[in-house]
Amino acid sequence: MADFRFELISGGASGPRLGRVHTAHGAFDTPAFLPVGTSGAVKTVTPEEVRACGAQAILANTYHLHLRPGEGLVRELGGLHRFMHWDGPILTDSGGFQVFSLSELRKVTPEGVHFRSHLDGSKRFLTPESAVAIQEALGSDIMMVLDECLQYPATRGQAEASLELTRAWAARCKAAWRGSNALFGIVQGGAWPELRLRSLEGLLQIDFPGYALGGFSVGEPPALMYDLVGETAPHLPADRPRYLMGVGTPIDLIEAVDRGIDFFDCVMPTRNARNGTLFTAAATVNIRNAAHAADPGPLEAGCPCAACRSYSRAYLRHLALSRETLGLRLNTIHNLSYYQRLMAGVREAVAAGRWEAFRDGFRAARAAQAK
Repeated sequence: MADFRFELISGGASGPRLGRVHTAHGAFDTPAFLPVGTSGAVKTVTPEEVRACGAQAILANTYHLHLRPGEGLVRELGGLHRFMHWDGPILTDSGGFQVFSLSELRKVTPEGVHFRSHLDGSKRFLTPESAVAIQEALGSDIMMVLDECLQYPATRGQAEASLELTRAWAARCKAAWRGSNALFGIVQGGAWPELRLRSLEGLLQIDFPGYALGGFSVGEPPALMYDLVGETAPHLPADRPRYLMGVGTPIDLIEAVDRGIDFFDCVMPTRNARNGTLFTAAATVNIRNAAHAADPGPLEAGCPCAACRSYSRAYLRHLALSRETLGLRLNTIHNLSYYQRLMAGVREAVAAGRWEAFRDGFRAARAAQAK
């Protein structure tokens, strides 16, 4: 892990922070948003286009890559960076969330998770040790421990059992880890702040290069998530990167940065783009709406992305209604660009000492849009 380190540029235990995560494949500045490349590709766009949108690091999915094409093949072909033609940092999740979302197709035991592939129904067994081995074979820069992702709502007893299982699995992941890349622990504990802190205490005893907050964006109200992040983040080590998994909307990012989170991932900008929902500073736009049918203007004035530079709202709507693949690509390019510009604006505001004004202005704009 000689190539991994976190450089805290400003900030501390609480509040917005500026940092830089250094890896063997380069660095990324925080606060950051990592686009999701589930199967080794950010859907509909090339790695060059992802980079042009401003992204410095991406996420790939261990579960999907394990099932197809298999981590052995990826390793034989030079590792995930070469396989997918991305030369920047890559974070891989453990596959736990996808396994636990299989519901009827999986069975959790203390040893690991028995599940059936959603592709062909074949029986599989994911353990903490195999989750680490798969990610090491893929060659990612940051990998995650296997955890149990609890659905919301859950009882306190279920949350306690889940965090204990996650702690035990984290210790096994650490023991299996060979240190060639960074391994992050994942805080669980459901909707109870005291359980979140208990989970964190157990992970701190194991000691990881970075820490993530998991089990969010599973149906809980946003205000509850903000409260739980605010209760937990100040207790994370200030000199280690802090990752909020699977989050989220633009306002989620602002609120989490305000509470001390360093980076995020979420399918929202890419998935919403494919559904015709596009983010702009002024409003969230449904490009399929008839109001855009004859609009000759860009989706967002001043946006430097390829979609806004060269195409009108009318054309984007036409592509959406015609189900043209180009529409999916242009929409995705815009949403990825919006998220990266938002994060760049966050970093600039924190660096310039304007964070409170930036945050309050963003909150006010979103509140006005919601009316």
